[in-house]
Amino acid sequence: MKALRFRLSGKTGFFKQPDVNTYLYYTYGQIHRVALLGFLGAIVGYKGYNDKDRDKYPEFYKKLKDLKISVVSEGNNGVFDRKLQVFNNSTAFASNHQGGNLVIRQVWLENPSWLIYILLDNDQSKLIKEYILDKKTIFTPYLGTNDHMANISDCEIVDIEKSDENIIDSLFWSDDFKLRLKSKIYKYEENLPFFLEEDTERYIRKKTLASNGEVRKKTDKDVIFEDIDNKLKLVFYSEEGIYET
Repeated sequence: MKALRFRLSGKTGFFKQPDVNTYLYYTYGQIHRVALLGFLGAIVGYKGYNDKDRDKYPEFYKKLKDLKISVVSEGNNGVFDRKLQVFNNSTAFASNHQGGNLVIRQVWLENPSWLIYILLDNDQSKLIKEYILDKKTIFTPYLGTNDHMANISDCEIVDIEKSDENIIDSLFWSDDFKLRLKSKIYKYEENLPFFLEEDTERYIRKKTLASNGEVRKKTDKDVIFEDIDNKLKLVFYSEEGIYET
């Protein structure tokens, strides 16, 4: 199989969690699938949440939800540093606050970086491949919000093969694998958005892991693959869940 591989990185990133308090806005620890589909949709010019004429799903989600994607976190043990940012909002939105100045506090990711893989098995994946390899974009893609410029680098087509290994380098669902807990392993775990609820656009989240520990798959089918170039072990996900052969 062939896949597009590229590095997605930036100085900062902010993927806002909807369950926040009044004074502090948190970020998810990784770029999640819905945000990544929005990112890819911006590259090829698909409309987003602000399109008032759309029917149910945003265009980017409707067009790209069947992409088979694997994400490898390049953070330290899968984790990126975070930093609290404090800044002022003196726009009309803040006029009801004391002095007409609203203090915004957000927790940002510092120097996030991921390897992104997209299986080239449908028209949408091939369209994205053309744009990324040709260094083209319709809308400016960001790492969450427009304060966070994204860098795309190291773009190439790679060969993907089935693997019999019991290690996974990419993010994976806890529903799909049993992690064998031993000493000297790391485990990152977070409930990350994976689906959009069709009528409400609420996130549907899945417990997602990154670990160097051994795993046992919960199916007899092939679900672990290998990048022949760098030997990373990967699992791919789409709207239907884990990709299996």
